[in-house]
Amino acid sequence: MWTEKENKLYRAFTFGDFKEAFAFMTRVAALADAQDHHPTWTNTYNKVEIWLNTHDAGDIVTDKDRELAKAIDKL
Repeated sequence: MWTEKENKLYRAFTFGDFKEAFAFMTRVAALADAQDHHPTWTNTYNKVEIWLNTHDAGDIVTDKDRELAKAIDKL
């Protein structure tokens, strides 16, 4: 579930191993690039953390972030 705090949408994802986590990141990268909206994220082994906000709007959460979050949830 995405949470909104400090002007960011946040969600952590946990996978079976590093390869699964990296494959997920690759799919997210394709979505983000298609929407020209790129996340802040980290990956440690099987965990991927994503933060979304819109820099052009003053680093706040916008519909652009919510749309990308929904698309990520469908992966």
